[in-house]
Amino acid sequence: MQQQFLDLVRFDRDGLVPVIAQQHDTGEVLMMGWMNQGAIEETLATGWVCYWSRSRQKYWRKGETSGQLQTLRELRVDCDGDTLLALVDQTGAACHTGQRSCFYRAARPDGVEEIAVPLISPDQLYG
Repeated sequence: MQQQFLDLVRFDRDGLVPVIAQQHDTGEVLMMGWMNQGAIEETLATGWVCYWSRSRQKYWRKGETSGQLQTLRELRVDCDGDTLLALVDQTGAACHTGQRSCFYRAARPDGVEEIAVPLISPDQLYG
């Protein structure tokens, strides 16, 4: 099954594909990250969402340092094969800032508004 899924994915020249993480039961968009083939394989094999960190050049499993786990419910590929959608069960904050979602700032006519409050401080998340 994994290979059949991987055959549908069109990786960019760096071997990456963007993935949107969405809370499976509410539809809340939580974050955007990147996966390479290894991250997809690990995610499908373990059910624990694994991403590729472009800045650190290594794998990171969501929640491995913060405890804010992301458990996979379903992984989908779009019609063009160039974007993934991970339906997840997110424990606590998905954002490294302590917000539930990384999309907590909105454009308004008079500027930018923070439309949510953090669930936890980054200091509490990471020490």
